Formats: sequence, structure tokens, C-alpha cells
Amino acid sequence: MSDDLPILVETDGNPVPDKHVVGWFTSAGGKRLRYAIFKSDVPVARGTVVLLQGRNESIEKYFETIRHFTDRGLWVATFDWRGQGMSDRLLKNPLRGHVRRFSDLQADLSVFLETIVLPETRLPFCMVAHSMGALVALSMAPGLTNRIERMVLTAPFVELSNQPVPAWVIRFITRAMRLTGFGWVSTGRDRFPRPFRNNALTTDPERFARNLALYTAHPELRLGPPTASWVSEMLCAMERVGRLEHLDSIRVPTLMLGAGNDPLVAQQAIERISNRFRAGQAIFIDGARHELLQETDRYRLAAIAAIDAFIPPEESVHPASGAVSQPG
Repeated sequence: MSDDLPILVETDGNPVPDKHVVGWFTSAGGKRLRYAIFKSDVPVARGTVVLLQGRNESIEKYFETIRHFTDRGLWVATFDWRGQGMSDRLLKNPLRGHVRRFSDLQADLSVFLETIVLPETRLPFCMVAHSMGALVALSMAPGLTNRIERMVLTAPFVELSNQPVPAWVIRFITRAMRLTGFGWVSTGRDRFPRPFRNNALTTDPERFARNLALYTAHPELRLGPPTASWVSEMLCAMERVGRLEHLDSIRVPTLMLGAGNDPLVAQQAIERISNRFRAGQAIFIDGARHELLQETDRYRLAAIAAIDAFIPPEESVHPASGAVSQPG
């Protein structure tokens, strides 16, 4: 990646929100990641939403959601994960959706919280995380007590659902590929652009077209299929976060939003986690597909309403100086 200053790009119908700061931070292994902070016009900040993207997403895809939060008086802090968006890619072929270790993603989030969110944004901190980002948040949740007040996980990637073979077969094959030096191999063909019809992500043709236009105009933002290493690491993380001892160690109040017609993460998988998760609760948006925040208003507004009711905590209104106010 060049040494140029980081930028945010916009397309027709997807303008960059006002009052933002964009920059780089360096994470584990010297990887340079792009981040952005979006500030509200409200003089007394209500807190900061740490917004975590899913796989094959970038900051630009969330401009509409970011604008919603800043209109509420919240700041938003977000970044592109390693290997996607404008952050450093991990293979010579930049379209391969790769990760070497799941712990690298956890390191990205930890560094972001410590070096960007804590010193540069406003308390209290809440987290809204989608799909792969939600899996990272759920994995790190036991260590987020006293840092993150509340978490919302949209369509959390806790299962690789509706596959032609069982998960244990996929785990065995992808692990074997890694051990034999083929972890970099893609698990499918790059079929960009995919048609709207029968897509797994959204029932909204306008938002689907908006995101397609973004990746068409700025192909440097998009990814192709995941590699064997990426799939293997995600499956191992899914198994770990689903264990009772892990879920019992989470103290951050958590809302999981599931999509009732999600072909990527089955509703039953989220229900299994919810039933064992003392600090968590689940709400399902019937009829919605995987990308709840990119859905048609019928579903998206229901998801947004649930998020708005959950964050920030009622007692947490902090002045712009960042001072912490305590409930009486």
C-alpha cells in the first residue's frame, strides 16, 4: 500500500458523512489498517459506537448506518479489518479473502480500542458488530468488561449454515490444506458481480445496487471468496465461542439480532448460543436476510429500533470533554 494519506470514497447516493477524521493505525505484524471517526453535531456526546464490519466490507458500506448514529448524538469509530477494505492485504493476490490466525483479528480490535477509541472518542463505549465482526467481538467479550458497556451483534457468524457437507468435513479439509501449505487457496470462484436475484444478503434492490456500485467504482475495496485458512480459523473460533464456559465468562450485556431468512447463519444456531448465554438475549427479524443493516426498510428499521432501544445505557450521558457522569 502507498504512503498516501488515507481517504474515504463516495459514490452517487452514498456520500461521506460530515465531521470525520480518517487515518491509519499499525496492528500486529506491522499491518497498517484504515480507521475513521465520525463525530456528531450534538454538543453533548452520548457516547461512541465501535462499529465492526463483516467479511468483504469496508467503512464506506456503513455510511447510512453511521449517519443514523451521529444523528442520535453518538460518535462512531470504525476500521477496515486486515486483508480487506483499504487496510493492508495479506496475499499477493489482493482479492483472496485471507487470514492467517483468528487471533490477528482480535489483535486488530485490541489495538484499535487502545490506541484510537480510548484516547480519541467519547465515553461510554458500545459495540455494534456484524457477522465476522460479531464473531470477533463474541470471542473477545470476556475481556471487554469495563471497556464496552453493551454489545449488539447482527447476524453473528456463529455457524457456517446450509452447506452441502457437514461442518466437521469442511473443518477437516481446510485444516489439512493449511497443514500442507495450501491455506492460501480460495475456496470458490470469484463471481463478481453477482445478480440481485436469489442473493443471500438483502431483499432491498436499491441498497444492493448501491453496494455493487461502490465495489464496481472502487474495486480496491472488495474481496473474492475466502481462503482455506480463513474458513478453518472461523470454524475453530465458532466452536470456541459456543462453549458454555466461554459464554458464562461474558459480563457485557449483549443483544443478538438474527435474520429470520438468513441462508448464511441459521436462526437455530443463534438460538443455541442465546439459550446458553446469561448476559445475552436474541431477537429475530422475520423475513430478513443476512445483512440486516443493508436490508429493505421493513426489516432494517426493525433492527435499528432494537439497537436504539439497547444502546447507549440510559445513565450514560457524557460531556464532550470525555468526563464520565455517574448515575445518582
